[in-house]
Amino acid sequence: MKKLQKFVLPALLCCLAPLAAKAQSFRVQCPTSTITHPGNNNTEPTYNGPTQFATAPVSGSAGGYVVPTSTTVNGAIKCQQISGGDGYSTMADGTQTYMFSFGPLSGLADIAAGLPGTQFPQDFNSVYPGGLLKRGDPATTDGATAGDAVGAPMPESTAPFTWNGAVGLDGDQNVMAGVGGGATAVATVAGGLVTDVTVTCGGIVPGSTPPACNTASTTLPGPYTGPPDVTFSAPGGTGIVAQGTSTVTNGYISAITINYTGFGYANPPAAPPTVTIGPASNACLSSTPPSACLTGHVDPKQIIDVGVMNGNIPAPLLAFDEDDEVFFTLTNVGMIMRPDLFEQHTVHFHGYPNASSFYDGVPDASVAINIGGSFTYYYLSPDAGTYFWHCHITPPEHLQMGMVGQLYVRPRQDRVPVGGSLYTFLGYQNGISEPTSNPVVDLRTVCKPSADILCSATMPAATNTVTQQLDPLVINPKTMAADLPNKYVYNDGDGSTQYDVEYPLQMHGFDPNFHFVGMTFNPEMFVDMKDKYFLLNGRSYPDTVGLCGGAAAIGSKCVPGPQATTSSDTMMHYSQPLPALINIPAGGKASLRLVNLSVSEYHTLASLGIPMHVIGFNAKLLRDQGGNNTEYYTNSITLGGGESLDVILDTCTVARTDFSATCNSPMPTGTYFLYTPNLDHLSNDAENFGGLMTEIHIL
Repeated sequence: MKKLQKFVLPALLCCLAPLAAKAQSFRVQCPTSTITHPGNNNTEPTYNGPTQFATAPVSGSAGGYVVPTSTTVNGAIKCQQISGGDGYSTMADGTQTYMFSFGPLSGLADIAAGLPGTQFPQDFNSVYPGGLLKRGDPATTDGATAGDAVGAPMPESTAPFTWNGAVGLDGDQNVMAGVGGGATAVATVAGGLVTDVTVTCGGIVPGSTPPACNTASTTLPGPYTGPPDVTFSAPGGTGIVAQGTSTVTNGYISAITINYTGFGYANPPAAPPTVTIGPASNACLSSTPPSACLTGHVDPKQIIDVGVMNGNIPAPLLAFDEDDEVFFTLTNVGMIMRPDLFEQHTVHFHGYPNASSFYDGVPDASVAINIGGSFTYYYLSPDAGTYFWHCHITPPEHLQMGMVGQLYVRPRQDRVPVGGSLYTFLGYQNGISEPTSNPVVDLRTVCKPSADILCSATMPAATNTVTQQLDPLVINPKTMAADLPNKYVYNDGDGSTQYDVEYPLQMHGFDPNFHFVGMTFNPEMFVDMKDKYFLLNGRSYPDTVGLCGGAAAIGSKCVPGPQATTSSDTMMHYSQPLPALINIPAGGKASLRLVNLSVSEYHTLASLGIPMHVIGFNAKLLRDQGGNNTEYYTNSITLGGGESLDVILDTCTVARTDFSATCNSPMPTGTYFLYTPNLDHLSNDAENFGGLMTEIHIL
């Protein structure tokens, strides 16, 4: 045995050494353009037909790929960052429960307001304007609405917290140490050639006053995120320009090496040639660098300060549009309450068509993210519908503990221009009615029911003339006018899935004993796991509704705020930011995106007084392959774990076959209920109230 150890142990150490050298680190990325989405990706373009592609591969920077033409490029780029770690949630009977959980690391202001945290590049790539973040998520502390002296990231101010950028995103700290100042370079010419460049003011110590420089020389500002190229002015506009490279120290140019001396300079010169740096995008000229200077580096202190004990239930809401490219970064910050656990985490989009199995989140076929590491998942979104996402490491444990979140994809039909025919515009990619004037089909998203039984966007069986219109029941908060177009759950082609307001509802449950064991020791006893709390968006009744006294009130509309929990870091974390209160304008329609993420239970929801119009199941529009509508009406639905359902609540007493028709007989205003008829699910751990119930307010 001793001889075996003598030879085997050194061999194992040699094998493990390369693994340590390749350890993960915190990184985040959100490209501003890609081959699929060149140009501006900070707005969602109108849908005028399928994406047009070049007829032949384009050489050069495109690498031989077939690229979109400038005629039609659909969708945009969306980005989001989350933390994998732990946190607390609080139930309606006051019980505080430990969780394994995902938390927000981008879109903080939107998530605190109950909105998806998914952002366009210009919002995601914005560096926090107030300097280093203090402890706790700034959007889930008292600093969410106004600055205060403790924990708030912003200065004393009454302005609300509005920042939605990625936490910690910054230039590379190795070269971003300096602020202000610059370096001065003087070129030496001998024999008509540039022979040397002397940097007289470089490598300034952060916080020090820049030394006086020769004002006649060329000043090279800093700090820089990388060494820029260097060129020299041509003598009298003739000859070949000299070239060089710079060395950056602490964010400033400390030396310049001549790569090519050029020729034709006068000796001695009347004046040294002008030293020019470039490209300009390499220069970060202030302490808040522009997005062009960001390389994916993050400040780990901010990541840890914000991400530790900042888990949400449900996990941060994710939503984007068909044709989008999505960059979704998971950063594993570790479990502060269980430092003995070296838990890996992944993101698995349940039931979603992945761009590659590499991004599926199942560690057997993909990758798992270690503590201290980040990984960016990539998705191209071809199918509208309601999905969800969760961690796929020890799924029964991590799902039960809270690592589950909502996901939905908005349809192309939302982006049909006002006045455009829903059937004609969407006929392009459905293969039923392809106009001969433009028979181009986007092969990434083509859907032909006659050839593909999995086609999810079947067109109506008969041609119709329904057009996109402005929605008179939805007020644009920016313009305070009804100038927003109709929204739809699916690409229906006839407007049958139109809605006015939208509510994602996550059904979930947990066993508090299992959570307690998870906080203290392993292994948990899965055979004994039994849900005792039943949740809608992480809350039991009456917390599903919230109290308007402690929340925002807009007219007669109650908008409950996020639910706060005092965490072990003494900070208030709104770990349950998504309420389940449903507000519907009289005569309007509400889209309920229902998912069951329970590990061990079927869940049933019933609606009193408002019929449930079921239009989609498991992210598929309820249509047969002939385009015939197979939707149905009911007063209750039942979902098993891992299933989703799309329901529309229409507050008109007469069902409308024409979605654009005005409701002439709206239901009476007041309070209605959405609840479970399973009485054992209508309680909070043996209490005689709570569980799966919320209120529907018709306003």
